[in-house]
Amino acid sequence: MADARRVLRHRSVRLYLTSTALAAVGLNIFVTVLFKHVFDITGNELDIGWLGLAQFLPAAFLVLVSGWVADRFDRRRISFAFMIVRVVCCLALVAVARSEPTSIWPFLFVALAFGTADAMLNPARRSMAPLIAPVDEFPQVIALWTATFTASSIIGPVLGGFIYVQGPDVAYLVAGALQLAAAPFLLLIRFERPQERSTGRPTLGNAMEGLRFVRRTPIVLAAISLDLFAVLFGGAVALIPAVAEERLGVGDIAYGWLRAAPGIGAAVMAVVLAVRPVQRRVGPTLLWVVAIFGAGTVVFGVTTSYAVAFVALVVLSGADMVSMFIRGSIVPLATPNDQLGRVSAVEGVFIGASNELGAFESGVAARAFGLPWAIAGGGAITMLIAGSFAIFFPTLRKVDRFSDVKPPQPTAV
Repeated sequence: MADARRVLRHRSVRLYLTSTALAAVGLNIFVTVLFKHVFDITGNELDIGWLGLAQFLPAAFLVLVSGWVADRFDRRRISFAFMIVRVVCCLALVAVARSEPTSIWPFLFVALAFGTADAMLNPARRSMAPLIAPVDEFPQVIALWTATFTASSIIGPVLGGFIYVQGPDVAYLVAGALQLAAAPFLLLIRFERPQERSTGRPTLGNAMEGLRFVRRTPIVLAAISLDLFAVLFGGAVALIPAVAEERLGVGDIAYGWLRAAPGIGAAVMAVVLAVRPVQRRVGPTLLWVVAIFGAGTVVFGVTTSYAVAFVALVVLSGADMVSMFIRGSIVPLATPNDQLGRVSAVEGVFIGASNELGAFESGVAARAFGLPWAIAGGGAITMLIAGSFAIFFPTLRKVDRFSDVKPPQPTAV
């Protein structure tokens, strides 16, 4: 806890965390209500998948642009601008909800626009974190960020469930207001270390440097691809609206709490990490928690008990919290400052693939095989993936301390 107080003495860390909290609560309200709203209109699990795909595609198409922009221009201003675009998307959904839609198409267009904003926002905002405190305090910044994001992922879904009863348009309006409140804090941040901006022109080769760095750095490739494949197949959270209605038979408020269960599990684990942070056997711990994540997903898929489903989500999200903390520390520590934006953009595609594309995969699988097989089967595959990474990525498995992770030295000419 003393480490946390020491990091919080930096005003920019406090501003960054405040912006994160407001934006993340708004984002969780947005996603909770959007998925539930669409499922209530169409009753089709596949439509949840289409929403996930619409949010993912912009990150994939813009990966070469978004990373270069984050490295070339002021990351604070880029983050602010695209946070405002998020606000516009929320207001658009207010109008859509009040028109009483019967089709998924308006939601897909807004999800595509929201995904475009996130594709440009996230690399710039994530690559600010290593610059707001001294490098030796960066793991503590990540711990505080994950705790903040986790608390928001409890508050947001619970609020979303309650507000949804008042009307989805009200929920979208609240989500937009929170995004708007989060934006100014980004402009007030002052970097502890200067942003080393890329000076090259926006050529294809310059933009692809992030992809090349990930490919030639085994520990970075292993860390972010583990998240990609694990959550791609174990992404049960996207199907919670269908599980709540078809498997558990609960209403909107109970759905909101179920959607908050992952945040509760992550919050408990955040407290554990604050008291006893991961300091040794970092690599093996990452592999084990991914396997536990898969096991929790299997249980969530086969149960028809609300209590068991709730506990399973708590367990799997607690494991994912440890994974997020470890990966969130490894990747920036292994990346040079002037490439943080481009590498963050590549990582964003991997994360988007695991979350939004994972939602699409889950929706397709649920439509083809039914909810239990789609969720439990994905969890079993996740466990196999964790085992295979232990075999094929010894660089990751052998990481003992965070201090062992450093950017690669330039090759002598």
